[in-house]
Formats: sequence, C-alpha cells, structure tokens
Amino acid sequence: MKWCAFLLVSVAPAFAQGGVGQVDAAGVEHPPGLVSAELLPGWVTPKGNRMTALALRLEPGWKTYWRSPGDAGVPPHFDWQGSSNLGQVTMHWPRPETIESGGERTLGYHDMLVLPIEIAPADAGGAVDLATTVDFGLCDDICVPVQVRLTAPPAGSAPDPAIQAALAQVPETSTERPQCRVEEIEDGMRVTASFDHQDAPEVAMELQADKVWVSQPELGRQGDRLTASADFVAESGKPFALDTNALRLTLIGPDRATEYLGCDTVTD
Repeated sequence: MKWCAFLLVSVAPAFAQGGVGQVDAAGVEHPPGLVSAELLPGWVTPKGNRMTALALRLEPGWKTYWRSPGDAGVPPHFDWQGSSNLGQVTMHWPRPETIESGGERTLGYHDMLVLPIEIAPADAGGAVDLATTVDFGLCDDICVPVQVRLTAPPAGSAPDPAIQAALAQVPETSTERPQCRVEEIEDGMRVTASFDHQDAPEVAMELQADKVWVSQPELGRQGDRLTASADFVAESGKPFALDTNALRLTLIGPDRATEYLGCDTVTD
C-alpha cells in the first residue's frame, strides 16, 4: 500500500510558527502553501440549520485533498470541541479534480476550497456557535500537515453566493446500484464495480467505516460497461467482512459527478 510522504512541519493554531511559509502585512507567518483559512459566516437555513463553510485559499500550484483522496493524501479532519449547541454535522463535498503529482493520482482541489458544512442544532431554535480545529494536508513539491483553529463569525442574514456555488458542485445521488464483485486479497479485500453505459475520467470508492485505507481505483471496460477496481485494507492487514451496502461510489467527470450508495454483489 502507498502513502503520501509528508515533510513534518510544526504549525500550531490558525497560522502558526514553524515551516517556511509567507509572512503577511501583519507579520503573521502562514504555513507553506496556505494563504488563508476561515469558517465563513454562512446563514441559517429554512430548516433552522446553520450553514457555514471551510474556506482555504492556497498559494499557486498547491493542492489539498478530498474526503477520499486515493493512494496518497490526507483528507481534512474536524474537531468541533469548543462549539455550542452542535447537533449533526454534514459535509457537502464539492466535486474534486484529478491531480497527478510524483507519479501518484489523487483527488483534491487546487488554489481554493470552499467546503460547505451544515450543522443541525442540538436544541432546535437555539443559536449554533462554531469553533473547530482542522487538520489537513497541503502538497506541492513537498507535502506538509497543517492544523488551524477557527471560529465562525455570527451567521449572516442571507445565503452566501460562494457557499451556494460550492453546493452546486456537490455530486448528484443516484437511486441505482451498480454491480460489484468482492474478493479477498492478502492484506484486505478488492472490490470491482461495473457501471452500465458510463464514461467517467475518474471513479472514487469509499467504505463508510473508520480506519480502512482505499486505493485509487483502476479503470477499465468490460463490454459496454465501465469497471473500477480498488483495494480496501483495514488496520488488521487481513481480509475482513466488507458490507457492500456501506460502499459509496462516485463517478467524477469534468462537469458533473454522480454518487452511488451501495452495490449489488455478483459472484459469477
């Protein structure tokens, strides 16, 4: 299995000391590759949920990662301690792009990421105050882990066009289920999914379980069907019971993406 090699740099709260970054007009040194990071004010939806977004602005050429980056890369991780009236948190991930770097193919974002985040209040009708610590990876010729501590301003009175634009890039959800074949490999499981009459430059495969690494799928064709095959490796390094209903498969094109929840197992 392959992992992204990170140059370890100490980057404590919000734009911290350590690393070789840029210094802004206020004399604050940013981590390498990062221009700014913030939680946008957002708004309160008609359902009473708080809508905000993580906004990362990167230096030219730098990239950060999607929720399931593939063979290499580190997706963002959020710790919401310090927030109040926090209920269910839902990430609305915009469609990623394929990034080729150092012979690796990963999924992520160049230059700018606006990641919409919707929070249901624990106490309906009460205000949601947001504070989070976010750990994520940034890569150019080197890769660095970054940690920022952010607090959202009070919600605005109207929807934010930047967040709305990001929401428009979220993959569609299909009610169909592709076919898939599951087999044991030495250190885990391999899933091969096939899609009827589909063409897509990229496919992402995920398992809704913690601590399962998933390789970047290899694409092919079987007759008139698109196929995607990926390895799923758990911490045990052994084959395990893989629930195909917990699979999430995303076909990613240049202009749209479609997400499938679960697949139907075939054995022949």
